[in-house]
Amino acid sequence: MKSAREYADQIAAIHRELQIPEDYSQGRSLPLQPEAIELVEVGLDLAGRPRQLVPAVAQAWFELKASAASAGLEIQLISAYRSVAYQRGIIERKRARGLSWDEIFSLSAAPGYSEHHTGRAVDIGTPGSPPLELAFAETSAFEWLQRHAPVRGWRLSFPTGNPYGIAYEPWHWFCGPTASPASAGSELLTPSGQGGRRVE
Repeated sequence: MKSAREYADQIAAIHRELQIPEDYSQGRSLPLQPEAIELVEVGLDLAGRPRQLVPAVAQAWFELKASAASAGLEIQLISAYRSVAYQRGIIERKRARGLSWDEIFSLSAAPGYSEHHTGRAVDIGTPGSPPLELAFAETSAFEWLQRHAPVRGWRLSFPTGNPYGIAYEPWHWFCGPTASPASAGSELLTPSGQGGRRVE
């Protein structure tokens, strides 16, 4: 299993290869996010791709979804666990389209810093609302989440005016303790060479 230092060194090497500005994490106050080891299937996303979360959060997601259903609402899973390698691909594709670093990092975290690595974050949608769009904030599903998700251990990661320089994301919710720069959760780091289970 990789140590926290080995994982940090791996992420630093990826950032150098991508030419990500050296002050990325300090400038945005983002902690390093460990990759999950143990993941379980939680169903398919809107594109029909299998999605995964860590076991405890998978159960929390099923309970949240069932609770919403009992209130007459449907919440859909758009995204869940993403590996560092997959996050790197997101950044590479955006750079290939000519986006600046500021444009990219207002919408996406750099590899190693996405909460999706932990298997504890989900992007949520609802029928009739375009996925990953601000219109989700105007839905009954989002109103319900604001009232009921926090008492079930979920938090909205990127509200308006968040300190991370990331645009408002009403669809992005996290369940569990937040990583800190000093303790990146070494127990969640991937075994050397494995890189977690890539689901996209």
